[in-house]
Amino acid sequence: MRLYVSIGPNPRIVRMYAAERGVALEEIWIDLAAGENRREPFLSLNPAGQLPVLEIGPGQIIAESLTICEYLDEALDTPSPHLIGCDPFRRARTRMWLRRIEERYSQPVTAAFRYGPGLAMFGLRLRCLPEAAEGMAALARDGEAWLDAQMPAGGFVASDMLTLADIALYCFMDFANNRAGLPPDPKHSVLSSWFGRMDARDSAQLTKAHAKRA
Repeated sequence: MRLYVSIGPNPRIVRMYAAERGVALEEIWIDLAAGENRREPFLSLNPAGQLPVLEIGPGQIIAESLTICEYLDEALDTPSPHLIGCDPFRRARTRMWLRRIEERYSQPVTAAFRYGPGLAMFGLRLRCLPEAAEGMAALARDGEAWLDAQMPAGGFVASDMLTLADIALYCFMDFANNRAGLPPDPKHSVLSSWFGRMDARDSAQLTKAHAKRA
């Protein structure tokens, strides 16, 4: 299997997931800044022009970071724990929190970056609303505060153990801090403590250098 990746939080989610599962995927880096993802031959893999993309075999392509992780969670035969969940309830709970994180935090962070600090690049490729940048940043802050209030002190997002929900939230929070101009608010002590513990994980450190590539 080959994983097409680039800078940004979504490819990092899959890379960090694979690191946690102890799986080595062949990585092919796509130059997002140069627009390599918006032209052939990449568009033949993913007409949406987005990353990451997992190529399982000839004509077998999966896009969307969370979908790729779900596929790998079912397909991989490794001794490490499943990060979606080992039973229907745990899987449903992980997916519930992934949806909440996406709606309340990841999507506003992405929009705030594209409409603000990333406008010079994304404004040439997508319909951007620079007048909405400030509002999207405020929504991301609201989502951060909500997550801090929901998260158990010293625990994880969706379970009593690490799940894909933790990986997704961590990758977007690290992106918000380092690239989107939205550093975590230190007054959110539970979330700040959780972020510190996630940042110290081997999987976070293994993917950190590439996560900031320009």
